[in-house]
Amino acid sequence: MLDKNGIAKRIAREVKDGMYVNLGIGIPTLVANFIPEGINVELQSENGILGMGPFPYEGEEDADLINAGKQTVTLLPSASIFDSAMSFGMIRAQKVALTILGAMEVSENGDIANWKIPGKMVKGMGGAMDLVASAKNIIVAMQQVNKAGESKLLPKCSLPLTGVKCIKKIVTELGVYDILPEGGFKLIERAPGISIEQIKNATAGKLIIEGEIPEMVI
Repeated sequence: MLDKNGIAKRIAREVKDGMYVNLGIGIPTLVANFIPEGINVELQSENGILGMGPFPYEGEEDADLINAGKQTVTLLPSASIFDSAMSFGMIRAQKVALTILGAMEVSENGDIANWKIPGKMVKGMGGAMDLVASAKNIIVAMQQVNKAGESKLLPKCSLPLTGVKCIKKIVTELGVYDILPEGGFKLIERAPGISIEQIKNATAGKLIIEGEIPEMVI
């Protein structure tokens, strides 16, 4: 079973040279630490940064440099800083090639719920709705089950939706899934040491398993 860093490390393999990538709050922010050597990407944060680097080492933080989740970050030498209006202009103009988001729930049709739990404090939707409406490719980084052991890969989301039929791929602590155009979570990789039976038990939505499923390499 993968920890949060393992999920981020696997997703980093999806990042290709020359991409403009937006990292959402939570597990996605960790992806910046695992970009493979030789891959040049521009990490964008909707609060107004293009060219984010990895997290700073302890003692080297600059409180004035933060990402959309209010975590301190570093800047690459080529980085630029601008207002949020320009940042959202980039997003809405589909200049971001890949968006990596966290989620509370994902449906078998590719719907995502990641901004609100009714009855609990809401900080705001941030840039999530603009990102899911405009991104060319969206990957979700999430835990597959909640604290009660219930699946978060569902036939239909129970929480307020952020976007509809917009998710292409999901990476969890148990595996990697493609969401098919006709619906369903197609298992393409298992996390190291995880069995097919464990994945079945942790997936409430339609699960598609074809042939031998390899263990992921991270």
